[in-house]
Amino acid sequence: MTDPLPHPLALPGKPRADQVTRQVRADLSSWDFQPHLVSVLASGDPASRVYVDSKARQAKRLGVRFTVRDLGPQATQETLHATLHALSSDPDVHGIMLELPLAAPLDADAALLHLTARKDIEGLSPANLALIAAGRESEALLPPTPRSIRFLLREALGDDLRGARVAVIGPGRTVGRPLTFMLNNRGVTVTLCNEHTRDLGGVLAAQDAVVIAVGRAGLLRAQHVQPRHVVIDAGINVPADGSGVVGDAQANLPVRAQTPVPGGVGPLTSALMYQNLVRAVKLQRGEPVE
Repeated sequence: MTDPLPHPLALPGKPRADQVTRQVRADLSSWDFQPHLVSVLASGDPASRVYVDSKARQAKRLGVRFTVRDLGPQATQETLHATLHALSSDPDVHGIMLELPLAAPLDADAALLHLTARKDIEGLSPANLALIAAGRESEALLPPTPRSIRFLLREALGDDLRGARVAVIGPGRTVGRPLTFMLNNRGVTVTLCNEHTRDLGGVLAAQDAVVIAVGRAGLLRAQHVQPRHVVIDAGINVPADGSGVVGDAQANLPVRAQTPVPGGVGPLTSALMYQNLVRAVKLQRGEPVE
């Protein structure tokens, strides 16, 4: 193994996020109406409320009408289904986000079946995930976090990802699983791992890049990586001491490039969520999308 790099090249998400946001503003300003985005809450999770408030502030900055439908932690599965069905059928609503996690014992998978694919701004409905798995991304709304990761991989490895070897640690439904298909659709050879993978360093040795999204602080360590690796960290963890947000990878790994936490995947994900709203409106109006 060659001498480790003292500090990896940073891969901040904000420059790309600013670029995406400028295009979103241009698209929105070309329309003669204000798109309507609805956030559906069905939990008492304080973090979800923080995220919703952040989305609301961004919507205001962009000129998007933003509504919160808070069903409360006592909401029934039937009420949640009826709400999503009504919003999906409402021509005045252009985008819907179901805020996860839901209160126990609500079933998110069952609820997402009642969310129409073309208003599913976070790309988590079975219909959108099926289109991605089938290689029909042009017809789908793509989950913003996996899309953010793919943007950052292209920035580090080159726009043409065909033949690249990427390990994805964490097969979660919101990041790892859709990302695996999205990378495969670009010709990437994907190795899917999890937090229980044995000899993680050996598994990662042949990879060009490592994406981690598990939810365990510091899971990816120096002994697991190579100097040529690009590390994309999509983990969000809050230490018990309240010292701030940290990722799933240790900071400053001896690698070629690494996304910071915070400031890496997150800002770009937020921008792409509003780009999804633009895409959703175009799909609903039968207009061509990229």
